[in-house]
Amino acid sequence: MPLPTLTDDDRNAAREKAILARRARSELRACLKAGTLPLAEVLRRSDKVVGRMPVRHLLTAMPGIGQVRAGRLMNSMGIAEGRRVQGLGSAQRAKLLQEFPDAV
Repeated sequence: MPLPTLTDDDRNAAREKAILARRARSELRACLKAGTLPLAEVLRRSDKVVGRMPVRHLLTAMPGIGQVRAGRLMNSMGIAEGRRVQGLGSAQRAKLLQEFPDAV
């Protein structure tokens, strides 16, 4: 099956949409890092910005969590490496909230 042929306008529109999504995720991570946005609120959101973010990126945006600790946390909670926030189950969300209860 051949790939769809896109016009230049279609490509530009897709590029702009991707740029906006990356900016929104970047702002979300910055708010988490600064402590102005609680993890519980992020996990309650159901928009595409949060839903399509990898869980590892979400964890590394938390203050004091680096790549290694994020990997260990994901492994201990049974969260697959490539899992996105929208794919988390209720038990996994509960474990994340239990791990970070004071995350303002």
